[in-house]
Amino acid sequence: MTETFASTREARPDVITQSVPHYVQWGPVIAGALAAAGVAFVLHSFALGIGLAVSSTAPTWRDSSAGLWFGSGVYLLFVAVLSYGVGGYVAGRTRERVDSAGPGETEMRDGFHGLIAWAIATLATGMLVAFAAPVATRLAAPSAGSAGPAASVGGENILAYDLDRLFRAERQPGGVDMNYARAEASRILLTSTGHDGVAADDRTYLARLTGEMTGLTPADAARRVDNVIASSRRDIDRARHASLIVAFFAGAAAAVGLAVAWFAAGVGGRQRDGDVAAWGTVRGIVRREAAR
Repeated sequence: MTETFASTREARPDVITQSVPHYVQWGPVIAGALAAAGVAFVLHSFALGIGLAVSSTAPTWRDSSAGLWFGSGVYLLFVAVLSYGVGGYVAGRTRERVDSAGPGETEMRDGFHGLIAWAIATLATGMLVAFAAPVATRLAAPSAGSAGPAASVGGENILAYDLDRLFRAERQPGGVDMNYARAEASRILLTSTGHDGVAADDRTYLARLTGEMTGLTPADAARRVDNVIASSRRDIDRARHASLIVAFFAGAAAAVGLAVAWFAAGVGGRQRDGDVAAWGTVRGIVRREAAR
């Protein structure tokens, strides 16, 4: 007698298949980067409104103050700590927990997610600045006249007031392209901070050009040129110092932001796992004290 046994494989309802998340979860990373960029944009917009984010070389006490440059740099640090802290926290808090990873590995993964969020936010900011700089330069360039590429945009931005003083006159001569004259004079004045300063032939030419544009005598034009060259040297040095200070603080802010993003991502991960309460109370210590 032959018996036939039919074997059927049935799915067990108590077995749940869980996919292991990737080491880098891009959703939380992008969310953290967007959060950091959003907070930084709001804070920088506020600073721009109160005149703290930008240093210029205009001859006023605000723009020539070293305290303003230092304050702008400190504000960059503040923005980096707050924005990257928020971004790192979001990246760590929203990351999916991996049960197979130990506490040390979990903390490392959270930190890496904060680091990647910091990198994306920093690169996005750099690309935005690189895109906005040419636009701002074109907006700052002289808008009238036919100087075209001959206009020295950098000189016009830094030495605009000095150029006004150089060519100031009661009556300007007709049929003269002032834009080209200003651009040519600005390029000469930019050499004032060099090792040898403005060359003698350039100084003579600038005095002759000033006399033609203003109607001054050669002696008066030469004195005006000497005064403007000295003033231009001070303004260029002031712009250089401001740029160095702000650039140093910008680099320091990026480095500090990296550390803050790593630390904040770890805090967010510990809150996600229930090790740290939202208000900073260590739940593990409370539980151990309650068990005694």
